Amino acid sequence: MRAGQYRSRRFAPVAALAVLLLAGCTAGSTTGSTAGASSDAVSGSTAAGAPGAAPLQPLPAGTPAALATYYAQKLSWQNCRGDFECTTFKVPLDYEHPDRREITLSAIRKTATDPAHRLGSLLMNPGGPGGSAVDYVQNAARAADPGVRSSYDLVGLDPRGVGESTPVSCLSGPRMDAYTAVDITPDDQAEIDALVAADKEFAAACQQESGELIGHVSTVEAARDMDVLRALVGDAKLNYLGKSYGTFLGATYAGLFPGNVGRMVLDGAVDPSLDSRAGNRTQAGGFETAWAAFAADCAKRDDCPLGRSEKEAGQQLTALFRQIDAKPLGTESDRVLTESMATTGVIQAMYSESLWHTLREALTTAKAGDGSALLRLSDDYYERSSDGSYPNLMFANMAVNCLDLPAPFADPAAVQQAVPDFEQASAHFGRDMAWMALGCAYWPTKATGAPHTIRAAGASPIVVVGTTRDPATPYAWAKSLAAQLESGRLLTYDGDGHTAYGRRSTCIDNAVNRYLLGGEAPANGTRCAK
Repeated sequence: MRAGQYRSRRFAPVAALAVLLLAGCTAGSTTGSTAGASSDAVSGSTAAGAPGAAPLQPLPAGTPAALATYYAQKLSWQNCRGDFECTTFKVPLDYEHPDRREITLSAIRKTATDPAHRLGSLLMNPGGPGGSAVDYVQNAARAADPGVRSSYDLVGLDPRGVGESTPVSCLSGPRMDAYTAVDITPDDQAEIDALVAADKEFAAACQQESGELIGHVSTVEAARDMDVLRALVGDAKLNYLGKSYGTFLGATYAGLFPGNVGRMVLDGAVDPSLDSRAGNRTQAGGFETAWAAFAADCAKRDDCPLGRSEKEAGQQLTALFRQIDAKPLGTESDRVLTESMATTGVIQAMYSESLWHTLREALTTAKAGDGSALLRLSDDYYERSSDGSYPNLMFANMAVNCLDLPAPFADPAAVQQAVPDFEQASAHFGRDMAWMALGCAYWPTKATGAPHTIRAAGASPIVVVGTTRDPATPYAWAKSLAAQLESGRLLTYDGDGHTAYGRRSTCIDNAVNRYLLGGEAPANGTRCAK
């Protein structure tokens, strides 16, 4: 997906949902923590947001009369998906005109195991934009901390445009296959024309299949939907766990409804103050940092196919990409592996250390002429099913991102001019991510959002978790968001992979769980290691 500051202008948070679920729900190892502010530089922003970004203004307290009927709905929870409960409710398509069209949103919950000591609902979002929270909660409920499970109803709401909530629809499976294979590092005018044609086809298909919905899937609108659900489940305050793009959604809620914020954890934070060009460039640097960590680890291992140094590994990766660009690799299926798919496969493995071994094997077989393993990684990123179908993850991703921020580039000439700057940030992925950012230039709906800071004045403590070598949401973003929030508490994981809570650090897990269960927010600047 070539637009999407958060799922990475094709690469970014949800971390291919399957990986993010693993990252968010595995047991951690014993670690320690230290307090103290980090000295890491915040590229592209000041400590409290990019210069010139205006603050997000809160909405008036109380329920507007025009929305009273939406806030007064009665939820009907029905058994679904085994031992879960599901429900639907209505929200206006356009909050500025709530008397016109309405849309249906879908939610799921797993009720608290200790109802007598229940603290309320914990709304969860895995990121994207476009990741299904309904799917996510099913996995999270099985692996969540026992104390959290006993104290909270775990609730997943598919945001507007996503999954089971009046979804954005665009390309068929075969057309999506073609889209993901298009060269995203064009070498000549013919390849530039092909990329532009693919982006235009994607945009036109979304408009044709989804109509006016694509103009009303912004993060601000999704945050307003969350407040409706907060009221409908009977909670005075919204307790929330958001990962990746889910941090932007949660922070936006806090900015709009600071008085309604309960216990909020934002893990793998997005910096709302950056424009789309700065966000893409910074994210390219995040993937470069993650690649360097992988390459250094690979060079120490006997099964590394890329040589015995980080530098050599980078050179061999570049050579492999060039080879595949010239001649796509055959696979065990009737599809070939293009350079675009190979890059996506490598990027997919950056989201979690658990995939580093898989990537070493995939690069080994690719160098031998078989692209099957890298293709599987690429398909995992897009959540492509074995039958060739795709969820609407990438469709919603493009729609949300193109609404939330103005397009970073107006045309291919602007991208070409920016490529050197992106390559300075990331030698291996900068060029790709510059060209991926072109998609919103052809989007049929103008952006309704702009870069902004979020203060959320008066909100309860908000815990912002950042991982120092996070590929998709660079650590600098967490520092910036925590500094913007009046009640922000920065909690740092010194490690690899995308997001931190529930992954490998007992220190992180304990700090978050103490906050969720007892309201004890960690001291600002607390750091945790593996």
